[in-house]
Amino acid sequence: MPEKDEMTREERLAAKLRENLRRRKAQARSRLDEPDNAGLPNPPPKS
Repeated sequence: MPEKDEMTREERLAAKLRENLRRRKAQARSRLDEPDNAGLPNPPPKS
């Protein structure tokens, strides 16, 4: 049996999702702050 102090699977997943969302929001904000980078990783190929 798991200890009472141990988080349930759902609680662990929820915590990871919140952490991931925070990280993604921070990355999006930093991309908006950079005028050089329009959010695209690579320029389109020249044809």
